[in-house]
Amino acid sequence: MSSVQHLATAGICVYLCLAVRLAAAPASLEEEKAPAYWNERARRTLESALNLAPVTRRAKNIILFLGDGMGISTISAARIYKGQLAGGPGEDSQLAMETFPYVALAKTYNVDRQVPDSAGTGTAYLCGVKANAKTLGVSAAAVYGKCNTTWGNEVYSVLHRAKQSGKSVGIVTTTRVQHASPGASYAHVVNREWYSDADLPKEAIRQGCKDIAYQLVHNTDINVILGGGRMYMTPRRTPDPEYPTDPKQSGTRKDGLDLVERWLSGKEGARYVWDKKGLDAVDENSTDYLLEDKDYRQQAAVPLDTETHAGEDVAIMAKGPMAHLFHGVQEQNYVAHVLAYAGGLEPYHTGPATVPLDTETHAGEDVAIMAKGPMAHLFHGVQEQNYVAHVLAYAGGLEPYHTGPECLAPSCRAGSPAPPPVLLLRARGLASLLLTARL
Repeated sequence: MSSVQHLATAGICVYLCLAVRLAAAPASLEEEKAPAYWNERARRTLESALNLAPVTRRAKNIILFLGDGMGISTISAARIYKGQLAGGPGEDSQLAMETFPYVALAKTYNVDRQVPDSAGTGTAYLCGVKANAKTLGVSAAAVYGKCNTTWGNEVYSVLHRAKQSGKSVGIVTTTRVQHASPGASYAHVVNREWYSDADLPKEAIRQGCKDIAYQLVHNTDINVILGGGRMYMTPRRTPDPEYPTDPKQSGTRKDGLDLVERWLSGKEGARYVWDKKGLDAVDENSTDYLLEDKDYRQQAAVPLDTETHAGEDVAIMAKGPMAHLFHGVQEQNYVAHVLAYAGGLEPYHTGPATVPLDTETHAGEDVAIMAKGPMAHLFHGVQEQNYVAHVLAYAGGLEPYHTGPECLAPSCRAGSPAPPPVLLLRARGLASLLLTARL
C-alpha cells in the first residue's frame, strides 16, 4: 500500500478551529434559569472526568493541527460564531478540539524576544528547543541573518526524526510551504524570508547557505507536501500555470533550477499537481509521493473524525504557535466592533483597523494545547513551548526517546518496538484542513 494512503507518524497539518462536530442543542433561556440545569450539566462533566484514563502505550501516528494566531480569544470567538451559525446564541457551543480531554498552556516567547514570531515558535514546538526570532531549525546560538552561524547549530524536527526512523510524513498548509510554520519541519536557515535563492544576500550565497525552497526538496524526504509557494520553486520568469498572465506569480529562482522537476526526478511513484482537478485524479494506490503547490486560503472546513482516529493508535494535538492581537471592544453605549483584530488590514474588508499596519501583529500571551490519544496526558499545566516537540517524540518513540536509558516508557525499557505507523491522510482532503497561517 502506498505512502500517500498510509501517512505516518508526525504528519503535520494545519486545521481550522471552526472545523467542529455539532454539539448538543443549546439550552433555552428558561432552562438556564433553573439551578438544576447547571447542576446536572456539571455532574455529567464530573462523571466523564472520573472515568478518564490516560493511554500510556506508544502512538502509531501523530497529527499536529497548528493554527497560526490561534490564541484563546480567537478560539472563544470561533466557538461563539460556530454556535450562532447553528442558530443558537453561541456561547455554550463547543469546538471539536474542546472535547479533547487534556489541555495545557504553552509559553511562546523566543530566546531574544518577549513577543515571538512564527519562525522561532515553529522551531520550538517542532524541534524541541527555543530559538531566536526569524530563524528556522537552528538553535539560539545562530544569529539572525548571519549565514556562517548556521552550521553546527542545526536542530531537527520531529517530522525529520520520524522520517529517519522509517515513517512516512507529510505537511499540509494553507500558506506557502516555505512559510515559517511548516518550514521549521525541514529547513535550517537564519532568515525566514530566504524563500528562494533570489532572496539570499550575496554574502550568504558565497558562504554556501541554501534557500528554504531548495531545502524543502533536498533536506527531508517528505511524502506529502500540500500548500502554496510555486514561484520559489521555478526559474525566473517561468509563467505560473494557474496565473500565466500575471508576472507577479512567475518563478523567482536565479539559479535556473526547477525544483519541482528535481523533486519528481529523484522519486519513484511521485506526482505533482497544482489544481483540484489534478488532485482528484491522483491514484493513491500508485502514488508514494505527492507535491501540490496551490495557495489554499480560507477554504471550507469539515470536521475531523476524532472518534475514529484517536483511539489507542493516534495522538492528536491542536495548538497555536502564538496569538494574534484579538480582543473585545465596548465602551459605554457607543456602537463598536464587538471583536477586533487590533492591527493590520484585510484586502477584502473595509472596516477600520485600530492600528493601521501592513500585516497583522503578534501577541505574547500563552496559547492552548489540546490533546487526546496515546501520551496526551503528558500535556498539563503551563509549559515552555519546546516541551511540545518532546511529548510528540516520546509518544511516537522518536529520538531521543526511542531506545536506551533516555527512553522512559515501560514498554520502551522492555525493548518492545513501536508498532508500524498506519494513518490514512487523503491528499484530496486538503479543503478540510484550513487556517490561513500568515503573519
